[in-house]
Amino acid sequence: QVQVVESGGGLVQAGGSLRLSCTASGLRLAGANLGWFRQAPGKEREGVSCISWTGSSAYYSDSVKGRFTISRDNAKNTLYLQMNSLQPEDTAMYYCAADNVVVGVGVCRRISGYWGQGTQVTVSS
Repeated sequence: QVQVVESGGGLVQAGGSLRLSCTASGLRLAGANLGWFRQAPGKEREGVSCISWTGSSAYYSDSVKGRFTISRDNAKNTLYLQMNSLQPEDTAMYYCAADNVVVGVGVCRRISGYWGQGTQVTVSS
C-alpha cells in the first residue's frame, strides 16, 4: 500500500512563501505521475498542481499559476510544492498523491486511493 507523508505547512502572512514536501513509502516516485491537491473548509478537494512521471508535463490550476512550482527529486523519493505570494484563499489542507494521478493538458486529478493526513496551510491577511 502506498503511503505518503506531507509536511511543510504552517501559518504565514499574505505574500509569504512555504515549501511543501511529500515523501512516499511503498512506491518509487520516479515512475509515477504525482500531484498536489487541496481542500478548504466547505469546499471540494481540487487539483492544485500535477507533474508527469517524466517531468515533462506539469499542470497548475489557474488560481496558483505563476505563484506555485511543483518539482520532484526522484533520488530522494520526494515531491515538492514551492508556494510563493501566498494569499488567504490558498488556506486549505494540502495533500499529495503518488498513485492513480492523471495529468495532462488541463487535467490534474486522482482517480482513486486513500489520502494521507495532509499538511495545513493557513495564510493570514
